[in-house]
Amino acid sequence: MTTQAVLRPAATLVLVRDDAHGMEVFMMQRTHKAAFVPGGFVFPGGALDACDSNACFDTHCKNINDQDARRILNIEKDGLAYWVAAIRECFEESGMLLAYGKNGGLIDLNRSECAAISAARPRVAAGELAFDELCRMHGLTLALDRLAYFGHWITPMGAPRRFDTRFFIAVAPEGQSASHDNNETIAHAWMRPADVLERHRAGQIDLMFATTSTVEMLAQFAGTDALMDHVRNMDAIPSHVPRVSASRNGRRVLVQADYAYAEVGKLDPHGKGHVSCELLPGVATQLSDKVCRIVAPNPGFMTGPGTNSYLIKAGADFAVIDPGPALEQHVDALLAHTNGRIRWILATHTHMDHSPAAAMLGERTCAPTYGMPAPDGSHQDRAFRPDHVLAHGEAIDIGGHVLRAIHTPGHASNHLCYLLEDERLLFTGDHIMQGSTVVINPPDGDMITYLASLAYLKTLDLAYLAPGHGFLIDHPHQAVDRLLAHRLRREHKVIRTLETSSGGATIDELVAVVYDDVPAQRHAMASRSLLAHLRKLETEQRVTGIGERWEITRTVPNGEA
Repeated sequence: MTTQAVLRPAATLVLVRDDAHGMEVFMMQRTHKAAFVPGGFVFPGGALDACDSNACFDTHCKNINDQDARRILNIEKDGLAYWVAAIRECFEESGMLLAYGKNGGLIDLNRSECAAISAARPRVAAGELAFDELCRMHGLTLALDRLAYFGHWITPMGAPRRFDTRFFIAVAPEGQSASHDNNETIAHAWMRPADVLERHRAGQIDLMFATTSTVEMLAQFAGTDALMDHVRNMDAIPSHVPRVSASRNGRRVLVQADYAYAEVGKLDPHGKGHVSCELLPGVATQLSDKVCRIVAPNPGFMTGPGTNSYLIKAGADFAVIDPGPALEQHVDALLAHTNGRIRWILATHTHMDHSPAAAMLGERTCAPTYGMPAPDGSHQDRAFRPDHVLAHGEAIDIGGHVLRAIHTPGHASNHLCYLLEDERLLFTGDHIMQGSTVVINPPDGDMITYLASLAYLKTLDLAYLAPGHGFLIDHPHQAVDRLLAHRLRREHKVIRTLETSSGGATIDELVAVVYDDVPAQRHAMASRSLLAHLRKLETEQRVTGIGERWEITRTVPNGEA
């Protein structure tokens, strides 16, 4: 059993200031002897201490109490301790202290009357003087109102030390000078965010992934006013739980938005960092004890990294879902991995990148084919004539494992998904793919049936989606909700555009507006999905097609002919 490091709560304080040359951020270099990020450049911060949750801070903090802090951080207890720890750690490591004095103004540690506070810094850092006692002795109120919470990062699984860190940001207090402590930190500097990133790219300074991401965010702002206004008005604070993966270029850290994130988490739950974040043709990726994926060497505009062929193991035999395009190289890879023991050949649909290799595999294995025959259409594999035509809900016995056919028309009228019931794994073909929405191309493609087929998937008990293009997708129902919302947003854009278009609009005129977030070179295919949206709206009597133009359907008042 792999033992994971204890996850420790921590806080980090990012200090910024305006300079004649642009906004700067404060960075400190950790000692090369440090157990965590040795030699790296970091923001002031560290683990919470027991004293950070001392109840007396309720009277030593400005404009925020523990209840407010817990609500903001969405935690059940000791919320205020994170704010306190951020200020305390910043004071211990940098010598800068965000606090108000007895007169109500920010303290100036450069003034002689504050010398005793600065002198107490080593004792606080060493634990000889409690931070709350320092505040009591000098009548300090921590300036929590000057901090804005803006980030939540959790150290990846597998790291020797792991922290659950809340990130705060503040404009540095004027009249205070920073200094490293020559213990945990050996250098400090104020730098423009762009310069930090350039030095990191040049290999001059080492940054953690969370630090790099934070500095990239800071680099988008010219000054502290705009930055702080943005942070204070953030709708939600995301929680980042990076995962470490492998690539041809070495170690790569992933966040939730990366396509391989869910798959890496499933295949590497202990964070060893050995699972690939790349889809490479011919490489067999074991997704479970029974399921393996091999990507066809057909990357492109419509296929992404290539078409996924899935192999399901049943004893010494195999079933293949979506044998892929008619490429000898790919067929050879499937046969090599299975020792030629393919006994079932299934196709999700008959587009030319999914089913044509079925005939080649059938000739070499004599395995029967399953699916639905090709409808009329120029982009269909008319040669695919399944030995077993499947009906919606029909179960196929794969060596004792139930693979259930789910009819999901919309992208193609003969489209099937396959549910491996004991793993709650749905092979989605092109019904759901990763990285983009599928094209709905009339007349075989139909937007009404596509949306209904998507909604139907929410009635199924699913753990993961295995798309025809891309990595495994987790939280299937949420993925479906996102797709439905995306399609409806696009539809609303069609309606709004037609409502403001005098005399209606052609598809070419509409696509430039409705798909203004899509590169122009993709507008030809986008226009096919646009037509599918228009036909749906026409069926619903919300728009009317007149010749080449489309317009909002006008309601005839009662009593008029």
